[in-house]
Amino acid sequence: MLALEGLQGFGAFVGAVAVVFCEQQFGSSPYLPFLAMATAIIGGAFYSMLHGVLCVRFRANQIISGVVVNILAVALTTFLTSVMNLMLTGNGSNKFQFSVSPRFTLPVLSSIPVLGGLFKNMYPFEIVILIIAFLMWYVLNHTKYGLRLRACGDNPHSLDAAGGNVDQVHFSAVMISGALAGLGGICFAYSISASFGPNIYMGYGFLAIAAFIFGNWKILPTFAVCLFFGFARSGGYQLIQALGLTSNFSDLLMIIPYVLTLFLLIFFSKQNHPPRASGEIFDKGKR
Repeated sequence: MLALEGLQGFGAFVGAVAVVFCEQQFGSSPYLPFLAMATAIIGGAFYSMLHGVLCVRFRANQIISGVVVNILAVALTTFLTSVMNLMLTGNGSNKFQFSVSPRFTLPVLSSIPVLGGLFKNMYPFEIVILIIAFLMWYVLNHTKYGLRLRACGDNPHSLDAAGGNVDQVHFSAVMISGALAGLGGICFAYSISASFGPNIYMGYGFLAIAAFIFGNWKILPTFAVCLFFGFARSGGYQLIQALGLTSNFSDLLMIIPYVLTLFLLIFFSKQNHPPRASGEIFDKGKR
């Protein structure tokens, strides 16, 4: 889990490279967001293999591996972004600049009073993320693979006794998480940020981990918590504009999601029930 920021960053880097290259060669296109998402998913899954090999194959400590993956991702994307920028644009900057993703409005739902504002000027990423959240919920709770994955988190020895391959399930789960983290990274870079830089994700990976904990390790409650954090951040921006404050106050108000994280931790931490084998290295000989 601690490697989320690194997986976000590297996946988004791959997606950003694809976008910048296509814009340079063919110009802007409404299909670029989907290309960005596809390549970011591949990039995140590929980079997550490093974390999977360290933790699953070599039984490395997951916390140390996560920190290494995060630091390495920042260093790699900083260097590779400069190299790719020099090749594509002749500018050795360590930041990609690209156009903002096109938006759309849902005609019927957008006319609903109050709530209709949620369906105006939407990014295509929002629909994709919503679909993936429910798809992952279904996979985790209503498929054979989901049953095995939950068994690995709670009691991997039971899966091993039933003839399942625990390492294979662990490795595949790491790659899926890397793919989804890369998708989340490019969604942020291609919408809110309209750019890619190695440091634009600082704090968001750990905020996602906090949302996962407050969601009690369940997908749909975690999705709701992420929406809550998102509304808190957007509310900070709106508050700055409504009060007419200068940009000096923006950083102060942007801590709202992190303050909410602390309060949620105080009031709800005792009600969390994490998987019993979460973070533990699987040792077949201990069964």
